[in-house]
Amino acid sequence: MIAKIALVTGGSRGLGKDMALSIARKGIDVVLTYNTNKEEAEKVVAEITSLNRKAAAIQLDISRTQNLDGFIHSLRETLQVNWNVSTLDFLINNAGVGATIPIPQVTEEAFDNLVNIHFKGVYFLTQKIMPLMNEHGGVIFISSGTTRFCVPGYSVYSSLKGAVEVFCRYVAKEFGSRGIRANIVAPGAIETDFNGAAIRNNPQMKSFLAGQTALGRVGNADDIGSVVAFLCTDDSKWVNAQRIEASGGMFL
Repeated sequence: MIAKIALVTGGSRGLGKDMALSIARKGIDVVLTYNTNKEEAEKVVAEITSLNRKAAAIQLDISRTQNLDGFIHSLRETLQVNWNVSTLDFLINNAGVGATIPIPQVTEEAFDNLVNIHFKGVYFLTQKIMPLMNEHGGVIFISSGTTRFCVPGYSVYSSLKGAVEVFCRYVAKEFGSRGIRANIVAPGAIETDFNGAAIRNNPQMKSFLAGQTALGRVGNADDIGSVVAFLCTDDSKWVNAQRIEASGGMFL
């Protein structure tokens, strides 16, 4: 039986790492990307290998769309060398950065950087991956609970995640004839190193957010990875063009 393969961007740490490991536990092989930390990426590859799945890591700076063709070339080579195939089954658009910038302080440089990372890069990577995707595959976009509720300082970040949510529906519509599904996973407050580990390093903020969540705590990475992994299985074969918020019930 030919193994299914998922590409997880930003898979060397945080949510992306847990997504990669959760997907591997479902019996799916993984190609993960990293921006600067090759050592951490290789550790994740080793963990996946210990689960008796194949894995590989490729460098990708999602903000530099001019390098995407080179990345696709490296991906094709990796698929051929490691799996003897030229296609894959799932794309998880996870790579990103956090930024808390009140509207009066947003610079054009900061705006453009976030656009490149959270929308332009996601858009064109998805476009370039689709010819490599097998029929009945899937695309998963990582959005944010802040497209539903507002967090001061997140105006740019959340607006771009809103754009990704619209794009997701178009991917579902335009590639549905190939049996390809596209869905959104929108985390709530998660205790990782994201955005400078803002929640982990601020007990007062963590306590406040836990109090605003129906389940009484902030999220952990493994609260998200398992949802993403579910969307890579046949158990979710009729879930398409949906926004799944995994927030424990924030701000209800």
